[in-house]
Amino acid sequence: MPKMKSKRSACKRFKVTGSGKVTRRRAGKSHILTKKHPKRKRRLRQGTVMSPADQARIRPLLGK
Repeated sequence: MPKMKSKRSACKRFKVTGSGKVTRRRAGKSHILTKKHPKRKRRLRQGTVMSPADQARIRPLLGK
């Protein structure tokens, strides 16, 4: 049986930390930025950790 391929689109969007948590980027930072406050745009720059339920769903796609 060959190895399972990971979903490349998921690998580009999500990263697994050293402790095993899955991180993601925040949505809402691509366009229509003029009406968004600078503080909000700064917060959107930072990544965040996914919820445990979403991590369980995403981890198989990453091949982890």
